Amino acid sequence: MTATAPSQPTAAEAPSGKHAGTENFPVGSILLSKRVRPHVATFYAFARAIDDIGDAPRLSADEKIARLDGFEAAVTGRDTTDPAYAKGHAMRESLQATNVPARHCVDLIAAFKQDAIKGRYADWDDLVAYCILSAAPVGRYLVDLHGGSRNGYGPSDALCIALQVINHLQDCQDDYRTLDRVYLPQDWMATDGAAVEDLDRATCTPGLRRTVDRCLEGCRALLTEARALPGGVIDRRLGMESAVIVDVAETLVRKLAREDPLKAPVKLTKPQAALCALRGVARGVLGR
Repeated sequence: MTATAPSQPTAAEAPSGKHAGTENFPVGSILLSKRVRPHVATFYAFARAIDDIGDAPRLSADEKIARLDGFEAAVTGRDTTDPAYAKGHAMRESLQATNVPARHCVDLIAAFKQDAIKGRYADWDDLVAYCILSAAPVGRYLVDLHGGSRNGYGPSDALCIALQVINHLQDCQDDYRTLDRVYLPQDWMATDGAAVEDLDRATCTPGLRRTVDRCLEGCRALLTEARALPGGVIDRRLGMESAVIVDVAETLVRKLAREDPLKAPVKLTKPQAALCALRGVARGVLGR
């Protein structure tokens, strides 16, 4: 049987109020089979709990790392009883039931430990290396849960990295103001004549706009690789789901190219999200 992650936060958690409905992409949507949806929900609850710890402004770096260590012990089986880490225990039981390796969860924990001590990224490669820990494990978990992909993890990694960078661009001002984190390549900012303090302005400066556009160009390259994901995954329903998410990412890139993330939130409207879903499902059915 699948262990369902507890809905109520425990003492080790630091809930932010974020939930599946606030994500850029559908979480456990009806496109996925009923068989896997409880496992996806358990994974999301686990990932949300550890992400919230990494982002908790009132916790010290040492306290964040200590709590994340507790979740790592729970998900790997070094601890099987501490109720403070109930979502970690539920995740471990789900992994055991599905034969998905724990390394994807461990990588996510490593990313949020890094968030506790690192707030700047030297260049694009440095940012991508962070996204390999903070985003790629989500796609890898889903690929493994659904029986794998004929193309390996590459297209899934590309999609997840692009989604993470898109999210960083959407939240660039809030990340700076609330967490003093800047997920923009520092070398590009310096070359473009942008300063981190520009993130506190009402609108993008020309230099900051150039850096945002460079990041979007990097996302476009990643999404070109990601287009192979829907046709490569073994499970057809995951193929449709991933096609929708690719379309969502491409649409957000186009919006971010036209709109200023400092001036107003850059998000999909309900009609835009519905159109992404329709286009994605159609592409998924065609296997491309």
